[in-house]
Amino acid sequence: MKTDEIADLFKFCSPQSILVMTWYNKVKELYCPFAVQAKVDIGTISQKEVKEVSAVKLSSKGTTIFIIEDQAYFYYYFEILLHPL
Repeated sequence: MKTDEIADLFKFCSPQSILVMTWYNKVKELYCPFAVQAKVDIGTISQKEVKEVSAVKLSSKGTTIFIIEDQAYFYYYFEILLHPL
């Protein structure tokens, strides 16, 4: 990504929240910590294990990163839980 593209992304990003689309086509802002469930085994996290995201970051390529227990994981390994189990 170019520097100006990254700067544009940061206008809409916060390390303490994420915007999600609900099943009802509503945009909802979730604030950290929020719950996620692993889709697959990743690092020390087992499939279907529920964890809390403490921060949200962006990679240098613009991919969303979840910080879980001080470790960085790509967002696509997780389902965001709007109503934690």
